[in-house]
Amino acid sequence: MNNENKPNKPTGSSSVNENSKNEQLEQFRNDNTDQYMTTDQGVRINHTDDSLKSGSRGPTLIEDFHFREKMTHLDHESIPERVVHARGSAAHGYFQPYNDSLKQYTKARFLTDPEERTPVFVRFSTVVGSRGSADTVRDVRGFATKFYTSEGNYDLVGNNIPVFFIQDAIKFPDLVHAIKPHPDSEMPQATAAHDNFWDFASLMPETTHMLLWVLSDRAIPRSFRMMDGFGVHTFRFVNEAGQGTFVKLHWRPLLGAHSLVWDEAQKLGGKDTDWLRRDLWEAIEKGDYPEFELSVQLVPEEDEFKYDFDLLDATKLIPEEIVPRVPVGKMVLNRNPDNFFAETEQVAFHPGNLVPGIDVTNDPLLQGRLFSYLDTQLNRFNSSNFTEVPINRPVAPVHNHHGAGFMKMTIGKGKANYWPNSTGDGNPKMAPEDEGGYVHYTEKVEGHKIRARSASFRDHYSQATLFWNSMTEVEKKHIVEAAHFELGKVEREDIRRRMVGNFAKVSKELAERVAAGIGVDVPTDSDIESTGNFEDNAASEKMRKGNSVKESPALSMERNKVETLASRRVAVLIEDGFDCNELAQLKQALTEAGAHVTIVSKLLGMRTASNGEQVKVDKSHITTGSILFDAIYIPDGEKSIRTQMNEGKALHFVSEAFKHCKAIATSGHGIELLRKAGITGVSYAEPASDKITDSKGVITAGSEAEAASFAEMFMAAIKKHRHWNREEKDSIPA
Repeated sequence: MNNENKPNKPTGSSSVNENSKNEQLEQFRNDNTDQYMTTDQGVRINHTDDSLKSGSRGPTLIEDFHFREKMTHLDHESIPERVVHARGSAAHGYFQPYNDSLKQYTKARFLTDPEERTPVFVRFSTVVGSRGSADTVRDVRGFATKFYTSEGNYDLVGNNIPVFFIQDAIKFPDLVHAIKPHPDSEMPQATAAHDNFWDFASLMPETTHMLLWVLSDRAIPRSFRMMDGFGVHTFRFVNEAGQGTFVKLHWRPLLGAHSLVWDEAQKLGGKDTDWLRRDLWEAIEKGDYPEFELSVQLVPEEDEFKYDFDLLDATKLIPEEIVPRVPVGKMVLNRNPDNFFAETEQVAFHPGNLVPGIDVTNDPLLQGRLFSYLDTQLNRFNSSNFTEVPINRPVAPVHNHHGAGFMKMTIGKGKANYWPNSTGDGNPKMAPEDEGGYVHYTEKVEGHKIRARSASFRDHYSQATLFWNSMTEVEKKHIVEAAHFELGKVEREDIRRRMVGNFAKVSKELAERVAAGIGVDVPTDSDIESTGNFEDNAASEKMRKGNSVKESPALSMERNKVETLASRRVAVLIEDGFDCNELAQLKQALTEAGAHVTIVSKLLGMRTASNGEQVKVDKSHITTGSILFDAIYIPDGEKSIRTQMNEGKALHFVSEAFKHCKAIATSGHGIELLRKAGITGVSYAEPASDKITDSKGVITAGSEAEAASFAEMFMAAIKKHRHWNREEKDSIPA
């Protein structure tokens, strides 16, 4: 055979070429160990914890190339998903002020004209996870509101927690990198329970206050409709006379702030990944419109240094006992989006979207967000014309000389696309202040150009102590259990030990209780540094003896519960042979009070009552669970109860609801079902009596009891949301 045209056998030279290519590829691999940090241009970085400012409390300077480079990289790291707040849900609605009482503080018309209803679009979100993560993870929740005011769009971009992890925006890329999945494995998703985050947190004491909020029940809300919202930063109101007033803005749900329990949140992540989204959507479809009250805390400029914390520090809040909240108006969300992508996904928020009467302050975290939010929208949309997307367009007329580019949708007229001009008769012209022209607040700023942080920002523990002291014992227990879960996932003992050391500076009790569950010792008293260590500067000296409180009941959800039945979900467990009359009476009472009743059975279809009537099943055990409801009710009926006593899923439904401290009601033979489900430590009514008993939120009635009284007692138990006094719940294996 002729081999003349056959290819030559590979020689060692190709192996050399392959090795050479691998060496070239290796040059692109970053080794971050034992090297100085540099910019992308190779310039060594001397300081990366503070942005460049005009004075330690002055505004951030745009010439800070390190800050801009660092933030730009973060903003452009994911395409097209948001870097943070990727998973969201939104709704349309309106805002209306109660009166004109804010006129003395701000000239913003949408806050001062009680006749004006301003359209809003609100987006709720998780922060850490991707778009495909679960709704019920332990996380901060975004609460961003776009007001389409007659003077232009105003965005209040906040969270459900009033403080933040860091004080200066230059640390935001580090925070996000630390809390996101590990870069080598892309795990774990949508959680802070891993080494990287707690390593960062333990080395950044300024995170301590925020950490306690995240470990609390605030981080696992029951519903977006039952969640507080906070502007986080201190902003500035400006009135017609040009006078400024510091302001904190808050949203309070009229249904009250309520949470899940951790076991419930984890299970919901598997049973219904879209739990919070679905709850918001279904509530609006049913007409249970979410309502939030906007309130403000106002601080005169002369009181800027009146307190023992810095108003410009985003890791601090203003206790309501010092500066009470003033109600301003109400927001109602009454319409779901028509298209998720076009509205919820494409909405673009920016804290720099301001209207006359509202301005920013020199808060270094806020100053950085003014750059970051605009930059991240440019990355997501690949165009500066994202404001022309319908959901982002203001209702106020838009006239400017912005040029072309991707996504340009408006059709400009005329020759002049510059200013000043005469070919366009000088239009569009400048608006004087009395015609709504935006004028920045006049503030004297002076100081050395310096990369530093004001000494008045250096107290990292006192407000964390304030938060801990303000919690009820139940809330403290949940914080400790959350720390056991989060830090229990941390493999490196030195990180766990360091974190307990930080907690010891907050509260020795907190540190001891956390340490007991994560295998480390509590530092000795001599190892615990004192808190509030201010170095002298003008701001800290003025604050040294400022107003403070040791406890703030307003910070506790348990101390401020709103007891309501409105929109609460009640599961009714039945099988063939249930008492139809009893069910009909209680269902009517619940429905008239604003609750929603769902019939649950082993299988879908019809169930036949003891009197022959039939009821349609809404959900089967396989598709639902107690975790999706606020309370459960089991109607009497011997055959129905006997069947359920032999169904593991029915027994689990009951015992799990008890473990999660929810209201439970039954009568007659149903009492036997509760006993078999392992519900102990409560008092039961005699099954054949006319008695009704409320024992730790478990309502039982004899078969001869009066139906109306039974319903009233059950509804009163539901309104309490949780019944934490069930010590026996910990023995339930649900």
